[in-house]
Amino acid sequence: MHILLIHQAFAALDEPGGTRHHELARHLARQGHQVTIIASPVSYLTGKGKTKRIRKQTDDLGVTIIRSATLPAIHRSFIRRVFSFLSFMISSFLNGLFVRKVDLVWGTTPPIFQGPTAWLLARLKGVPFLLEVRDLWPAFAVAVGVLHNKTLIRLSEWLERFLYKHADLVMVNSPGFVEHVRSRGAKKIALIPNGADPVMFDPEDKGTAFRQTWGLEDEFVVLYAGAHGMSNDLDVVISAAEQLQDLTQVRIVLLGDGKEKTHLMEKARENGLKNVVFIPPIPKTEMKDALAAADVCLAILKPIEMYKTTYPNKVFDYMAAGRPVVLAIDGVIRQVIEEADAGIAVPPGNPDELANAIRELLTNPEKCRKMGMSGRDAITTHYSRVKLANEFTVLLESMRRRNA
Repeated sequence: MHILLIHQAFAALDEPGGTRHHELARHLARQGHQVTIIASPVSYLTGKGKTKRIRKQTDDLGVTIIRSATLPAIHRSFIRRVFSFLSFMISSFLNGLFVRKVDLVWGTTPPIFQGPTAWLLARLKGVPFLLEVRDLWPAFAVAVGVLHNKTLIRLSEWLERFLYKHADLVMVNSPGFVEHVRSRGAKKIALIPNGADPVMFDPEDKGTAFRQTWGLEDEFVVLYAGAHGMSNDLDVVISAAEQLQDLTQVRIVLLGDGKEKTHLMEKARENGLKNVVFIPPIPKTEMKDALAAADVCLAILKPIEMYKTTYPNKVFDYMAAGRPVVLAIDGVIRQVIEEADAGIAVPPGNPDELANAIRELLTNPEKCRKMGMSGRDAITTHYSRVKLANEFTVLLESMRRRNA
């Protein structure tokens, strides 16, 4: 089977960002399927170009990645971001027309604008259209205050409903999304949750080289790895760091990039914080070393009702690495952490509780280790990437059979 994926924010394993799609594509390739991915040459995490002149690449398993022209405006104003999305929508459609003998088109949102490209290509090629929903756009954008123009909201909601109704199958990566997509017209819904590959991580590794590189040899490292955007609420982490200055061995490490990173660095500098370390984004192939260097890992989102529906990728990577999670997110992901006894959940938006959780784990290394290994066991049992990829493969094969 030849699967065509349209994904502006796609990140390969040797690039910074979420690599769920490359991992799934490589699994499909191992099962004998052909996968072509049309992606942007601009990193969704950093806003910078990923490749200079390489337009088409094929990895060692035969997964083909086509970089489609995109305006580089990811980290600028909302309107310029929209133009960036629209540019990819058009260019990916044109590139997709030249991909031959496709059996299924896989579209993924956000950005939602690439959804119509995937739908139209599927209809023109006479093959099934799978729509993957990775967050509830535009609902999240409205909730966080990024999208407030009433006309744009109405148009976005119309497009969202159109895609749900016209997809042959809507796939969600969190159980919290099911009711939302169903209420907006999705007829067939499947859940393939976010997960992680435990083989990528060694819970016994101490990340010595990474610690030496960043001057963290004897420190208690609290690591956040991911986007530095409005939704991530990292101002709260800076405020918690202010409260932890009396603990000289604690280092809050913020690894990644995003629109808010410059502001966060300025705030830490203005407050004279010596316990906050900023590290540039790294490829997924190097993430195992960063997580191995952590004593505790941190996941946080703004205290917004809609965010209770999310299954953040980073949480599953933290668990796979065998590290306890301090979770400042309510909802379905909190249920995962608590059921697995994989960390401490604190109220989002509360720097006092965040600081208290870090203090508690600092003074109890045995609790840290026990929680970390409990989280890894949960990944192996319920959220292993191989297990989920097998379920995904069966799902795609069944869609093709129904279309035969």
